[in-house]
Amino acid sequence: MLAVVVNEINKLSSIEVREIEPPQPESHQVLIESMAAALNFPDLLQIRGKYQIVPATPFVPGKEAAGVVIAVGTDVEHIQLGNRVLVEVDYGAFAEQVAADAQRTFVLPDEIEMPTAVAMGLVYQTAYIALTERAALRAGETVLVTGASGGIGLASVQLAKAFGATVLAATSDPTKFDAVRYAGADHVIDLSMTPLSDKLRDQVYGVTGGKGVNVVLDVVGGQAFDASLRSLAFGGRIVVLGFTSAEISNIKANYLLLKNIAAVGMTINGYFAKQPEIVTAAQVEIINLWRQGKIRPNIHAELSLHEFANAFEMLENREVVGKVVLTPD
Repeated sequence: MLAVVVNEINKLSSIEVREIEPPQPESHQVLIESMAAALNFPDLLQIRGKYQIVPATPFVPGKEAAGVVIAVGTDVEHIQLGNRVLVEVDYGAFAEQVAADAQRTFVLPDEIEMPTAVAMGLVYQTAYIALTERAALRAGETVLVTGASGGIGLASVQLAKAFGATVLAATSDPTKFDAVRYAGADHVIDLSMTPLSDKLRDQVYGVTGGKGVNVVLDVVGGQAFDASLRSLAFGGRIVVLGFTSAEISNIKANYLLLKNIAAVGMTINGYFAKQPEIVTAAQVEIINLWRQGKIRPNIHAELSLHEFANAFEMLENREVVGKVVLTPD
Protein backbone atom coordinates (compact mmCIF):
# COMPACT_ATOMS: atom_id res chain seq x y z
CA MET A 1 0.00 0.00 0.00
CA LEU A 2 1.02 3.62 -0.45
CA ALA A 3 1.87 5.53 2.72
CA VAL A 4 3.61 8.62 4.07
CA VAL A 5 6.68 7.38 5.95
CA VAL A 6 8.76 9.31 8.52
CA ASN A 7 12.25 7.78 8.51
CA GLU A 8 13.85 10.12 11.04
CA ILE A 9 12.33 12.27 13.79
CA ASN A 10 12.49 16.03 13.20
CA LYS A 11 14.05 15.66 9.77
CA LEU A 12 11.51 16.66 7.15
CA SER A 13 13.78 15.59 4.29
CA SER A 14 13.49 12.01 5.59
CA ILE A 15 9.73 11.91 4.92
CA GLU A 16 8.77 10.02 1.78
CA VAL A 17 5.69 8.59 0.12
CA ARG A 18 6.32 4.98 -0.82
CA GLU A 19 4.91 1.47 -0.92
CA ILE A 20 4.98 -0.50 2.35
CA GLU A 21 3.34 -3.67 3.65
CA PRO A 22 -0.25 -3.08 4.83
CA PRO A 23 -0.96 -3.50 8.56
CA GLN A 24 -2.51 -6.70 9.88
CA PRO A 25 -5.42 -6.06 12.26
CA GLU A 26 -5.24 -7.65 15.71
CA SER A 27 -8.20 -9.43 17.28
CA HIS A 28 -9.63 -6.17 18.72
CA GLN A 29 -9.07 -4.13 15.56
CA VAL A 30 -10.55 -3.41 12.16
CA LEU A 31 -8.76 -2.71 8.89
CA ILE A 32 -10.11 -0.03 6.57
CA GLU A 33 -9.49 1.00 3.00
CA SER A 34 -8.94 4.69 3.56
CA MET A 35 -10.70 7.29 1.42
CA ALA A 36 -9.69 10.39 3.38
CA ALA A 37 -7.37 11.35 6.24
CA ALA A 38 -7.13 14.63 8.14
CA LEU A 39 -4.03 16.51 9.20
CA ASN A 40 -3.95 17.73 12.82
CA PHE A 41 -1.54 19.93 14.76
CA PRO A 42 -0.41 16.95 16.91
CA ASP A 43 0.80 15.29 13.70
CA LEU A 44 3.29 18.13 13.27
CA LEU A 45 4.43 17.77 16.89
CA GLN A 46 4.80 14.01 16.50
CA ILE A 47 6.92 14.35 13.37
CA ARG A 48 9.04 16.93 15.18
CA GLY A 49 9.43 14.63 18.20
CA LYS A 50 7.54 17.04 20.48
CA TYR A 51 4.35 15.03 21.09
CA GLN A 52 3.68 12.80 24.10
CA ILE A 53 3.63 9.76 21.81
CA VAL A 54 6.85 9.44 19.77
CA PRO A 55 6.83 6.27 17.64
CA ALA A 56 9.93 4.35 16.69
CA THR A 57 11.05 5.13 13.16
CA PRO A 58 10.16 4.45 10.47
CA PHE A 59 6.51 5.17 11.10
CA VAL A 60 3.39 6.36 9.28
CA PRO A 61 1.98 9.58 10.79
CA GLY A 62 -1.67 10.61 10.93
CA LYS A 63 -4.29 10.30 13.67
CA GLU A 64 -7.59 9.89 11.79
CA ALA A 65 -9.01 8.46 8.60
CA ALA A 66 -12.35 7.57 7.07
CA GLY A 67 -13.04 4.65 4.77
CA VAL A 68 -14.61 1.21 4.36
CA VAL A 69 -13.96 -1.78 6.61
CA ILE A 70 -12.18 -4.59 4.72
CA ALA A 71 -11.23 -6.85 7.65
CA VAL A 72 -12.57 -7.38 11.18
CA GLY A 73 -10.74 -8.89 14.16
CA THR A 74 -12.15 -11.98 15.85
CA ASP A 75 -13.10 -10.10 19.04
CA VAL A 76 -14.93 -7.27 17.27
CA GLU A 77 -18.73 -7.42 17.47
CA HIS A 78 -20.23 -4.03 16.56
CA ILE A 79 -18.31 -3.38 13.32
CA GLN A 80 -19.00 -5.32 10.14
CA LEU A 81 -17.30 -5.75 6.78
CA GLY A 82 -18.35 -3.00 4.41
CA ASN A 83 -19.22 -0.49 7.14
CA ARG A 84 -18.32 3.11 6.34
CA VAL A 85 -16.34 4.31 9.35
CA LEU A 86 -14.25 7.03 10.94
CA VAL A 87 -11.20 5.73 12.84
CA GLU A 88 -8.89 7.41 15.33
CA VAL A 89 -5.35 6.10 15.87
CA ASP A 90 -2.17 7.21 17.68
CA TYR A 91 -0.45 7.23 14.26
CA GLY A 92 -0.71 5.39 10.94
CA ALA A 93 -3.59 7.19 9.20
CA PHE A 94 -1.69 8.63 6.22
CA ALA A 95 -1.85 5.42 4.21
CA GLU A 96 -4.17 3.57 1.86
CA GLN A 97 -5.03 1.06 4.61
CA VAL A 98 -5.34 1.74 8.35
CA ALA A 99 -5.71 -0.65 11.31
CA ALA A 100 -7.61 0.80 14.28
CA ASP A 101 -9.04 -0.36 17.59
CA ALA A 102 -12.74 -1.12 17.30
CA GLN A 103 -13.29 1.03 20.39
CA ARG A 104 -11.99 4.01 18.41
CA THR A 105 -14.02 3.22 15.28
CA PHE A 106 -17.27 5.08 14.55
CA VAL A 107 -19.82 3.91 12.00
CA LEU A 108 -20.88 6.67 9.60
CA PRO A 109 -24.27 7.30 7.99
CA ASP A 110 -24.43 6.76 4.24
CA GLU A 111 -25.20 10.41 3.50
CA ILE A 112 -21.94 11.84 4.83
CA GLU A 113 -18.98 12.09 2.45
CA MET A 114 -15.64 10.77 3.65
CA PRO A 115 -13.71 14.09 3.54
CA THR A 116 -16.49 15.74 5.56
CA ALA A 117 -16.54 12.87 8.06
CA VAL A 118 -12.79 12.92 8.70
CA ALA A 119 -12.79 16.71 9.02
CA MET A 120 -15.46 16.32 11.69
CA GLY A 121 -13.53 13.83 13.82
CA LEU A 122 -10.89 14.61 16.44
CA VAL A 123 -11.30 18.38 16.48
CA TYR A 124 -15.08 18.21 16.94
CA GLN A 125 -14.80 15.43 19.51
CA THR A 126 -12.28 17.52 21.44
CA ALA A 127 -14.36 20.69 21.25
CA TYR A 128 -17.59 18.86 22.15
CA ILE A 129 -16.15 17.21 25.26
CA ALA A 130 -14.32 20.39 26.29
CA LEU A 131 -17.55 22.38 26.17
CA THR A 132 -19.90 19.82 27.69
CA GLU A 133 -17.76 17.78 30.12
CA ARG A 134 -14.94 20.10 31.15
CA ALA A 135 -16.53 23.56 30.88
CA ALA A 136 -20.11 22.45 31.67
CA LEU A 137 -21.35 25.09 29.23
CA ARG A 138 -24.93 26.26 29.65
CA ALA A 139 -27.13 27.90 27.01
CA GLY A 140 -26.97 31.68 27.25
CA GLU A 141 -23.38 31.78 28.48
CA THR A 142 -20.52 33.53 26.70
CA VAL A 143 -17.54 31.63 25.26
CA LEU A 144 -14.14 32.90 24.15
CA VAL A 145 -12.25 30.64 21.72
CA THR A 146 -8.56 31.31 21.08
CA GLY A 147 -6.92 30.07 17.88
CA ALA A 148 -10.41 30.25 16.47
CA SER A 149 -9.51 29.76 12.81
CA GLY A 150 -7.81 26.40 13.33
CA GLY A 151 -9.37 22.95 13.40
CA ILE A 152 -10.34 22.86 17.08
CA GLY A 153 -11.07 26.60 17.02
CA LEU A 154 -13.65 26.52 14.24
CA ALA A 155 -15.21 23.37 15.68
CA SER A 156 -15.49 25.10 19.06
CA VAL A 157 -17.09 28.18 17.54
CA GLN A 158 -19.69 26.12 15.68
CA LEU A 159 -20.49 23.84 18.60
CA ALA A 160 -20.72 26.66 21.15
CA LYS A 161 -23.22 28.43 18.86
CA ALA A 162 -25.16 25.19 18.44
CA PHE A 163 -25.36 24.93 22.24
CA GLY A 164 -26.87 28.41 22.51
CA ALA A 165 -23.81 30.42 23.58
CA THR A 166 -22.61 33.85 22.54
CA VAL A 167 -19.22 33.27 20.93
CA LEU A 168 -16.12 35.46 20.85
CA ALA A 169 -13.59 34.15 18.33
CA ALA A 170 -9.98 35.21 18.88
CA THR A 171 -7.35 35.08 16.13
CA SER A 172 -4.20 37.03 15.35
CA ASP A 173 -4.69 37.01 11.56
CA PRO A 174 -7.07 39.69 10.21
CA THR A 175 -7.41 37.75 6.93
CA LYS A 176 -9.25 35.06 8.91
CA PHE A 177 -11.78 37.32 10.62
CA ASP A 178 -14.44 36.65 7.98
CA ALA A 179 -13.93 32.89 8.28
CA VAL A 180 -14.62 32.84 12.02
CA ARG A 181 -17.64 35.10 11.55
CA TYR A 182 -18.94 32.71 8.86
CA ALA A 183 -18.48 29.85 11.35
CA GLY A 184 -20.88 31.64 13.67
CA ALA A 185 -18.82 33.95 15.87
CA ASP A 186 -20.80 36.85 17.30
CA HIS A 187 -17.67 38.92 17.89
CA VAL A 188 -14.06 38.75 16.70
CA ILE A 189 -11.19 39.39 19.12
CA ASP A 190 -7.87 40.50 17.61
CA LEU A 191 -4.96 38.65 19.22
CA SER A 192 -2.38 40.75 17.35
CA MET A 193 -3.00 43.84 19.49
CA THR A 194 -0.37 44.73 22.08
CA PRO A 195 0.04 44.57 24.96
CA LEU A 196 -2.16 41.50 24.72
CA SER A 197 -2.63 41.25 28.49
CA ASP A 198 -4.65 44.47 28.41
CA LYS A 199 -5.97 44.59 24.85
CA LEU A 200 -7.63 41.18 24.91
CA ARG A 201 -9.46 41.92 28.14
CA ASP A 202 -10.44 45.39 26.86
CA GLN A 203 -11.95 43.86 23.73
CA VAL A 204 -13.77 41.16 25.72
CA TYR A 205 -15.14 43.65 28.21
CA GLY A 206 -16.16 45.92 25.36
CA VAL A 207 -18.49 43.35 23.82
CA THR A 208 -19.75 41.85 27.10
CA GLY A 209 -20.66 45.07 28.86
CA GLY A 210 -17.71 44.72 31.21
CA LYS A 211 -18.82 41.30 32.48
CA GLY A 212 -16.19 39.08 30.88
CA VAL A 213 -16.80 35.58 29.51
CA ASN A 214 -18.09 32.50 31.27
CA VAL A 215 -15.91 30.01 29.38
CA VAL A 216 -12.58 30.11 27.56
CA LEU A 217 -11.33 27.31 25.29
CA ASP A 218 -7.61 27.93 24.81
CA VAL A 219 -5.39 26.12 22.32
CA VAL A 220 -2.72 28.83 22.12
CA GLY A 221 -1.19 29.08 25.58
CA GLY A 222 1.40 31.67 26.55
CA GLN A 223 0.28 35.29 26.52
CA ALA A 224 -3.11 34.39 25.03
CA PHE A 225 -3.82 32.09 27.97
CA ASP A 226 -2.72 34.67 30.53
CA ALA A 227 -4.85 37.38 28.93
CA SER A 228 -7.84 35.04 28.56
CA LEU A 229 -7.64 34.15 32.24
CA ARG A 230 -8.02 37.84 33.08
CA SER A 231 -11.10 38.01 30.82
CA LEU A 232 -13.14 35.48 32.79
CA ALA A 233 -16.27 36.54 34.61
CA PHE A 234 -17.08 35.51 38.18
CA GLY A 235 -17.43 31.72 38.26
CA GLY A 236 -15.77 31.39 34.85
CA ARG A 237 -13.95 28.32 33.54
CA ILE A 238 -10.93 28.09 31.24
CA VAL A 239 -10.13 24.81 29.46
CA VAL A 240 -6.53 24.16 28.39
CA LEU A 241 -6.52 22.34 25.04
CA GLY A 242 -2.99 22.92 23.78
CA PHE A 243 -0.05 25.22 23.25
CA THR A 244 0.25 26.21 19.60
CA SER A 245 2.38 29.16 20.73
CA ALA A 246 4.85 26.66 22.24
CA GLU A 247 4.57 28.63 25.51
CA ILE A 248 3.19 27.02 28.67
CA SER A 249 1.85 29.41 31.29
CA ASN A 250 1.93 29.15 35.08
CA ILE A 251 -1.22 29.86 37.09
CA LYS A 252 -1.12 31.45 40.52
CA ALA A 253 -3.60 29.63 42.74
CA ASN A 254 -4.53 32.80 44.61
CA TYR A 255 -5.80 34.32 41.34
CA LEU A 256 -8.22 31.41 40.91
CA LEU A 257 -9.32 31.87 44.50
CA LEU A 258 -9.87 35.62 44.39
CA LYS A 259 -11.79 35.58 41.09
CA ASN A 260 -13.75 32.39 41.86
CA ILE A 261 -12.66 30.85 38.57
CA ALA A 262 -11.54 27.38 37.51
CA ALA A 263 -8.82 26.13 35.16
CA VAL A 264 -9.04 22.58 33.82
CA GLY A 265 -7.24 20.55 31.19
CA MET A 266 -8.56 18.29 28.46
CA THR A 267 -6.95 15.85 26.02
CA ILE A 268 -8.92 13.50 23.81
CA ASN A 269 -6.31 10.78 24.35
CA GLY A 270 -7.25 10.66 28.02
CA TYR A 271 -10.89 10.05 27.17
CA PHE A 272 -10.01 7.32 24.67
CA ALA A 273 -7.96 5.62 27.40
CA LYS A 274 -10.28 6.12 30.40
CA GLN A 275 -13.81 6.92 29.17
CA PRO A 276 -14.16 5.96 25.49
CA GLU A 277 -17.93 5.78 25.86
CA ILE A 278 -17.99 9.57 26.24
CA VAL A 279 -16.19 9.98 22.90
CA THR A 280 -18.63 7.57 21.25
CA ALA A 281 -21.62 9.49 22.61
CA ALA A 282 -20.05 12.77 21.53
CA GLN A 283 -19.56 11.52 17.96
CA VAL A 284 -23.20 10.47 17.76
CA GLU A 285 -24.30 13.96 18.80
CA ILE A 286 -21.82 15.60 16.41
CA ILE A 287 -23.36 13.66 13.51
CA ASN A 288 -26.84 14.67 14.70
CA LEU A 289 -25.85 18.34 14.76
CA TRP A 290 -24.40 17.98 11.26
CA ARG A 291 -27.68 16.44 10.06
CA GLN A 292 -29.53 19.42 11.53
CA GLY A 293 -27.27 21.80 9.63
CA LYS A 294 -25.89 23.34 12.84
CA ILE A 295 -22.26 22.47 12.14
CA ARG A 296 -20.27 22.25 8.92
CA PRO A 297 -16.52 21.53 8.88
CA ASN A 298 -14.45 23.85 6.73
CA ILE A 299 -12.11 21.91 4.45
CA HIS A 300 -9.33 24.31 3.56
CA ALA A 301 -7.79 21.98 0.98
CA GLU A 302 -7.98 18.41 -0.31
CA LEU A 303 -4.58 17.05 -1.33
CA SER A 304 -3.24 13.64 -2.31
CA LEU A 305 -0.87 11.60 -0.16
CA HIS A 306 1.90 12.58 -2.59
CA GLU A 307 1.25 16.21 -1.65
CA PHE A 308 1.81 15.60 2.06
CA ALA A 309 4.78 17.99 2.20
CA ASN A 310 2.56 20.82 0.93
CA ALA A 311 -0.10 19.98 3.52
CA PHE A 312 2.50 19.90 6.30
CA GLU A 313 3.90 23.28 5.23
CA MET A 314 0.43 24.87 5.06
CA LEU A 315 -0.40 23.76 8.59
CA GLU A 316 2.98 24.64 10.08
CA ASN A 317 2.82 28.11 8.50
CA ARG A 318 -0.65 28.62 10.00
CA GLU A 319 -2.26 29.14 6.61
CA VAL A 320 -5.07 26.65 7.23
CA VAL A 321 -8.60 27.68 8.14
CA GLY A 322 -10.28 24.54 9.43
CA LYS A 323 -8.84 21.29 8.09
CA VAL A 324 -6.56 19.89 5.39
CA VAL A 325 -7.68 16.49 4.09
CA LEU A 326 -5.44 13.95 2.37
CA THR A 327 -6.92 11.48 -0.11
CA PRO A 328 -5.40 8.46 -1.92
CA ASP A 329 -4.16 9.06 -5.46
